[in-house]
Amino acid sequence: MKRRISIVAGMVLLGFFIMVPTMLSAKETPAERKKRIDEDAKEVLAKLFDKSKEAKALYNKSYGYAVFTATKVTVLASGGGGRGVAVEKKSGKRIYMKMATAGVGVGLGAQRTEFVFLFENKEVFDKFVEKGWQGGAGASAAAGNEGTNKAVGFKDGVAVYQFTKAGLVASADVTGNKFWKDDELN
Repeated sequence: MKRRISIVAGMVLLGFFIMVPTMLSAKETPAERKKRIDEDAKEVLAKLFDKSKEAKALYNKSYGYAVFTATKVTVLASGGGGRGVAVEKKSGKRIYMKMATAGVGVGLGAQRTEFVFLFENKEVFDKFVEKGWQGGAGASAAAGNEGTNKAVGFKDGVAVYQFTKAGLVASADVTGNKFWKDDELN
């Protein structure tokens, strides 16, 4: 009985942490939301370039990029979501996107995570934007609070960086994350 109450309480808390950001962003107009997403993306890219010279070099070689910010809540299970923007560098075209994350694990808390995807070519960029993407397993190399200057390189046409409270993670494992176009903002 106590276990069942704990599960129900956890799910209510999880729902609360997911619904509050959604309700707050619902008060913004689409133009305000786009502006906030663009400002967040600019800040995250600046932080990445400050931590990793190699990331800046890969960015310079890339066809395009995508930046996402998300909040993940863990209460017996984990879930969360966020928004971001994919940018074709040459044309400057911006495609606004959403993301969701889910998993199972022990814990209690919330964490903000920022993702940067660098796309090596048009084909990989277009596939990400048009078909979305669901994260699969991948190796992680944590860089800690100090960041990293170690080159990661493109893997299957994509380089992924992730910021958490622990710092920069290069070649991030994005298992359990799904990314898709935001029909409301495009």
